[in-house]
Amino acid sequence: MRVIQMLSTIAYGDAVSNDAMALETVIKSMNYNTRIYAESIVSPLDKKNALPIDQIGTLKDDDVVIYHFSTGSELNFRFGNLKCRKILVYHNVTPPEFFKNNDEGFMGVCQFGLDGIKYLADKVDYCIADSEFNKQDLINYGFKCKIDVLPIIIPMEDYEKKPDKKTMREMSDGKTNILFTGRVAPNKKHEDIIAAFYYYKRLYNPNSRLILAGSFKETDSYYIRLDKFVKRLGLVRDEDFIFTGHTKFNKIIAYYKCADAFLCMSEHEGFCVPVVESMIYGVPVVAYASTAVPDTMGKGTMVINDKNPVVVAGCIDKVMRDTQLRNSLIANQKERLKDFSYDKVSDMFKKYLSEFLG
Repeated sequence: MRVIQMLSTIAYGDAVSNDAMALETVIKSMNYNTRIYAESIVSPLDKKNALPIDQIGTLKDDDVVIYHFSTGSELNFRFGNLKCRKILVYHNVTPPEFFKNNDEGFMGVCQFGLDGIKYLADKVDYCIADSEFNKQDLINYGFKCKIDVLPIIIPMEDYEKKPDKKTMREMSDGKTNILFTGRVAPNKKHEDIIAAFYYYKRLYNPNSRLILAGSFKETDSYYIRLDKFVKRLGLVRDEDFIFTGHTKFNKIIAYYKCADAFLCMSEHEGFCVPVVESMIYGVPVVAYASTAVPDTMGKGTMVINDKNPVVVAGCIDKVMRDTQLRNSLIANQKERLKDFSYDKVSDMFKKYLSEFLG
């Protein structure tokens, strides 16, 4: 019997890919024959990390395929038709309407993803969802099988690596650093982050800087509109704010270590790993209460229901100035972080997989 994993794309730094590789380590510790198979293996990852889908070989009835679902792909439908035991790990798929008038091509990919998840509703034996929000999503799509919630496995030791020294020096210049990490995409609502930062800088703290750490394409219509927006607000690039683009992990660590607050205005998250990363580094988070974010944040944290940029700016200032509140938020985040410990989540997965295998 094999217990293998499948996903459409495996890439360095991608949350879904990291989850698959972490689960592989756990499956190996359970002494099962296992490998990861992907349609696309993005360099620097190679065959040591995953094999092409066409090398999966013949599957037997008692084999188990764990499939990570996160986007539109033909593989969604191929997985549904496999003649073996099937486990779906659901990371969610971004609703296509976010990409209307932004990226029509990716809008189609997301719609294809929604078609795929609906197709799989009666074709899998068991589901694992990253969050309660994702679990409810599956129920809404008509899944009747057992669904358990398992947070993304986060190898905490990765975050103990040394930060980039140059970035640490540049960001430790006395300015208050407001950080967001995540690719530049319409569902992340960078425009709301920028607007809130504008009012924070204007009304409360002129000696502040916004760091937007994440990949983007300069030809992307959403990024172009964001660039025009910051110019219209009079924000100066590399002085008031930074678009980092695709960034090495040691630089990301440096940004977290230099951050005074993390601001998330995203309107669609299946889990939201960056808020957990902020917890690791003791950075207080101000986050909009959308989709899976409140569940990931936990109790006693700064989760807000108002998108008014002046209100959000006031929340940031409150976190920065009120020492008692700030310490309380960091303490509550630290307590919530225990729920995402590698040992706790990997033990949950072992339990779920053992029960499924019977």
